[in-house]
Amino acid sequence: MLAVVCPGQGSQTPGMLTPWLDLPGVAERLASLSEAAGLDLAAHGTTSDAETIRDTAVAQPLIVATSLLALRVVLDGGALAGRDVAEVVDVTAGHSVGEVTAAAVAGVLDDAGAVALVTRRAQAMAQAAAAAPSGMSAVVGGDPDEVLAAIETAGLWPANVNGAGQVVAGGSAQGLATLAANPPGRARVIPLQVAGAFHTPFMDTAREAFEPVAQAAGASAADPRVPFLADADGAAHRTGAETLARIAAQVTAPVRWDLIMETLAARGVTAILELAPGGVLTGLAKRALKGVELVAVKSPDDVEAARDLVARHSESLRGAAASTNGARA
Repeated sequence: MLAVVCPGQGSQTPGMLTPWLDLPGVAERLASLSEAAGLDLAAHGTTSDAETIRDTAVAQPLIVATSLLALRVVLDGGALAGRDVAEVVDVTAGHSVGEVTAAAVAGVLDDAGAVALVTRRAQAMAQAAAAAPSGMSAVVGGDPDEVLAAIETAGLWPANVNGAGQVVAGGSAQGLATLAANPPGRARVIPLQVAGAFHTPFMDTAREAFEPVAQAAGASAADPRVPFLADADGAAHRTGAETLARIAAQVTAPVRWDLIMETLAARGVTAILELAPGGVLTGLAKRALKGVELVAVKSPDDVEAARDLVARHSESLRGAAASTNGARA
């Protein structure tokens, strides 16, 4: 059983789109996504520096566009050529902004619609971050209960509960300094280079601004064609409208990636494909989901490995083949 997972903010790197633009059709697809975003994503993905693409308003649409471009390239060749996503993907999920990517993987939105929507999300979150300075730190290791208690004592929130011994705390600079000075036992506190305390009450104004946008998009959104697990609790979204409502609510709610991984294990997932710019989510899975085969797409060099993984582990693909063979018999 194959899961496709979609990375979140912080996974972007300068020049990450450069090798993809050498592939047939990618430049044209990227131009369409740039138009949807109202941004020059080609420039941001090739020549913009790290500080420019750290800006939330740039980072989020750039990451979603990169992930979707990589998905389309994987499905454009080999045994997968001409296959619809629902024919090859058994379950999908996305970390934070990656949920918008996963909405396109699941068929709730088309690619341009996902990039247009995430651009509005990014703008709202960037404005909220600028209005009330805040930040985030990763807490790695330690007893889980002690980690959560230390975060609360410092006046912070557990913004991401990622599993595999990692929790990300979000809140004020003073609170983050307090946590760094008083780390939980056997744990490291690592400041993150992010613009604000995402998935905490610091994003209330962003959620309020984004909710009507998501609601309007939800009115015409399709229901998921692939099981799509929610960051809030690891449960599958049921309808397109519910999907977008929950994505909007997630702006201020913690990302429970630990519950996503528990659900993937319970569903019997045997392989995980992480879309570009991949690496973080497969790193978590390597520690938490022993025995699951992993491929992170970081560049076009990983495309053949991704196609091979899909061909060997997709239950949907094997089921479609069996149905075709049965019809011919």
